[in-house]
Amino acid sequence: MRNTDIRRLDRAIQSTEKKLEAVRRGEWWPLTGSERRAMARALAVGGYKVARGRSAGREERRMDTTGNSAEMRLNAELTALHAERQRLMTEAARNKAAKKSSGWW
Repeated sequence: MRNTDIRRLDRAIQSTEKKLEAVRRGEWWPLTGSERRAMARALAVGGYKVARGRSAGREERRMDTTGNSAEMRLNAELTALHAERQRLMTEAARNKAAKKSSGWW
């Protein structure tokens, strides 16, 4: 494959790593729309419960669960990107070896 494809994957890997670190720090910008809505809903309900003098433990767990699921999603995406990069590198090396052995320098 071409080097541009590998560079494109490298940029995607770096971007996904940045998103993963941001999610681990508790930032919301890398979350999907449904994950953001779930976090906002849990935050609003938890705030309401605290204002009424009740415990917001369930909503805290929901926020933790949503953050963990986003982290797992980004880890899976990162794993897939690394596997695709490895596949492209192997294919490029195989093509280079085939050209060299056939006399096409």
